[in-house]
Order: sequence, then structure tokens, then C-alpha cells
Amino acid sequence: MTLHQDEVTAGPETVTALLAAQCPQWAGLPLRPAGAGTENTMWRLGDDLLVRLPRTAEKAAPLRKERTWLPRLAPQLSLPIPEPVFAGAPGPGFPLPWAVFRWIDGSPPGPGTVTDWPAFGADLAAFVRQLHAIPLAGATRGGELSWYRGGSLRDCAGWDLQLTGRLAELWQAALTLPDPDRPPVWLHGDLRPANLLARDGRLAAVIDFGALSVGWPDAEHAAVWDLPAPARAAYREALALDDLTWQRARAWAIVVGASGVVYYRDSWPEFVAECRARLDAVIAES
Repeated sequence: MTLHQDEVTAGPETVTALLAAQCPQWAGLPLRPAGAGTENTMWRLGDDLLVRLPRTAEKAAPLRKERTWLPRLAPQLSLPIPEPVFAGAPGPGFPLPWAVFRWIDGSPPGPGTVTDWPAFGADLAAFVRQLHAIPLAGATRGGELSWYRGGSLRDCAGWDLQLTGRLAELWQAALTLPDPDRPPVWLHGDLRPANLLARDGRLAAVIDFGALSVGWPDAEHAAVWDLPAPARAAYREALALDDLTWQRARAWAIVVGASGVVYYRDSWPEFVAECRARLDAVIAES
């Protein structure tokens, strides 16, 4: 499945060759597909490891960012997050940096994996509270830690979102809201269900920090429109989010969902369906 222009593909033979050349201690382990996202393709290596390979040269930067920052954040979080264990270099058949992480057991949240949605929403809120409270320790909103979702909604005002009806009304109204009056914090940046893991009915881990950045927290809350309403309500209550913050978060849900529909309309129908479901949830709640 190709999602971007200039995408670099890597099949099992390429991954096996990279492992043999750069970390031969793992070259004999079983290798099997472990899914794919907008930035990486992934292969499970044995029982305990995960190989992640960026889809394009541009997508290699987030992988380097994770290797730098996740070991510093992990000790301050109560839930597991990805643990980088090897930094791969470009090699024959794959001209980009790649990485190996520790495997984390769990399944994406859904009707078959979550038993208590309000508890799940509260668990996610607790993780977000912890992450946002971690001192920046010199990190600033710039370079690799600057991403649009931590900035102002008005930075997206000129985007072709192809909105109509109620969504267009909500989006235009949001553009008149004041920006947050709070300091920047650490942001995961993409807490959609595919980046959450459930185990024993509860939230067990948060993965894929490729969108890690520093900025205002409102966009962090946007992904809760991917969750059932009881989880969303519990999340908002646990964080005591005021009306202005909730309106800005809802607007971020709109811009992220609508832009996903536009960009991936012809290449990834499953992700488009996810984005449309998020937009439907916004309309239903409004």
C-alpha cells in the first residue's frame, strides 16, 4: 500500500538484509508484518522486537526524534511507551534510517478489547495529564518539535478542507476563538485509537510518538472524537476541560479528520473511513 509520493518500500527480504548487515544477533528471528501507518511500515521481529521503517525521507525525521526523546519521557509516565533499542542506518535496498523498538503487547481499543469505555477515557486523560506535566527541560517549539497541531487553528484557515453544512459552520466559528493563554507542553500529537493499546479491557500503552512536539494542548484532545461518547465524556470530565478548550479541540478534530479525507481519499480507504467517523461524531455531538 503506497500512500505518498517518493515512497520507499521494504519487503521482508530487504528487512532481513538490513538486520543481517547491521544487527546480526537478530537476523535469524522470525519476521512477520505488524501493520503500517502514515509514516512507517512495521515488522514484528521474534516475540520481543518491532522494526519500523519510514515510508519517505521526510518520515525519517520523526523516527530520529523518537529515539532522542522517548527514553527521557518514559520514566515520567506510568504507561509503557515505545522503547528504542537499535538505530539502523541506510543500507542496500533501503536508503533511509530505520529503527528497532521493544514490542509492546496489546490490541487497538474497540468493542472486543475495551470493557469499560468511561474508565478507558479516564485512563487516557490520566496519561495526557502526566505527559503535559513533564518539564520541557530546555525543549522548545522549534525544529523537529514544532508541528501544526500545537499551534493556532488560524494557521490552517487557508487549507482546502472541503467542508460543508454543520462542519463548515463549526470550523468558521472556531477560527474566531482566542488562542489558548497557557504555556506550551509536551504533546503526543496523534492519540487516535491505532496509537493506543488495550489489554484486559483497559488502556495499557501509548505508541507511535512520531508526532511528538511542543505546543498548546488543545489539538491533543481532538482524537477523543474517535472514541465512543462515554469515553469522550469521561476524558473531558477527568481533565476538567472548559468550553473554550473543548471548542478548539473539536475544531482540531474537524481539521485533522477533513484533511485526512482529502489527502488519503484515493490511497487508503480504511483511514478515510476512520476520518469520516470522527467527523460524524463531531456532527452528532454538536
